[in-house]
Amino acid sequence: MLRIGILTSGGDCQALNAAMRGVVKGICSKRNDVEIFGFQDGYRGLIYGDFKMLTSKDFSGILTRGGTILGTSRQPFKMMRVPDKNGLDKVEAMKHTYHKLSLDCLVILGGNGTHKTANMLSEEGLNVITLPKTIDNDLWGTDMTFGFQSAVDIATDTIDRIHTTATSHSRVFIIEVMGHKVGHVTLHAGIAGGADVILLPEIPYDIDVIADIIQKRSASGKPFTIIAVAEGAISKEDAKLKKKEYKEKLEKRKYPSISYELAEQIEKKTDKEVRITVPGHTQRGGSPCPYDRVIATRVGAAAAKLILKEDYGYMIAIKNGETKKVPLSEVAGKLKYVDPEDSLIKEAKMTGISFGDK
Repeated sequence: MLRIGILTSGGDCQALNAAMRGVVKGICSKRNDVEIFGFQDGYRGLIYGDFKMLTSKDFSGILTRGGTILGTSRQPFKMMRVPDKNGLDKVEAMKHTYHKLSLDCLVILGGNGTHKTANMLSEEGLNVITLPKTIDNDLWGTDMTFGFQSAVDIATDTIDRIHTTATSHSRVFIIEVMGHKVGHVTLHAGIAGGADVILLPEIPYDIDVIADIIQKRSASGKPFTIIAVAEGAISKEDAKLKKKEYKEKLEKRKYPSISYELAEQIEKKTDKEVRITVPGHTQRGGSPCPYDRVIATRVGAAAAKLILKEDYGYMIAIKNGETKKVPLSEVAGKLKYVDPEDSLIKEAKMTGISFGDK
């Protein structure tokens, strides 16, 4: 009997269900003696033994369904070694659940924080296989994460729709895209949507540069400007602050997000009307795009292959168009940032897109 535990952790996204489906279909195509334990709400279910028994039928018809049939929650890695309010040792509790159910392996779908905990469980002796899930595409060791392209499609569609009203009213529009630490979604959606300015966490911006671009566009007969802004975009002045100082400044900031601060500054410097659109969690929601369905199915099937070979301790990655296994120890704790010198940035600049830096 092959006994498998599955959980989805962290923020949800499109194609989580498709990836789990790929794992289960891949295993069940080779073996009939499989028991599947679906842990509810991520690591929380593993900690407190909250699970439900599933069969291959439970994974039929979910390829196109968004979200996760298992539910998810955020369990910060830095709190995993901290006992809960009742004094429960979370790590020992997860190990206890794993051994009590006599699991052969644990399949974990998640992003950066999820992989830190997954690596820790692997180091604690559990058999773990992970799948790269995040709309941010910021997991080190893989070229692509499932959920990313769906989020880009939604953000791009938002920019496309804003273009018409921005043109009609001759306004400056700011579209705030998800991405606190990295700007992959904003970069791709901004280019695809024809944004005039793209602001990323990795490239500190100068507000005077942005104002100058808006004025020059207006003078050349282009009275509207589209600015795609990542949540974590940062000014050159703030980028010089120490991490603690910047955190304190954010706590005191009167604006709900960076877009509102930018809007106020732009209006003062240009006398232009500025409007803000925040697609927010719509970027995580809905049915996965075809590309994500394919990626999720592939990494799921590749995970099944490793499980059948009893080859554990890896994340399934997409490298140069192929599925590869990457040691969890190499993935955990590393982020894949946008490289300011990347050819994509340079090519975007060649088309006239500004990144607010010069």
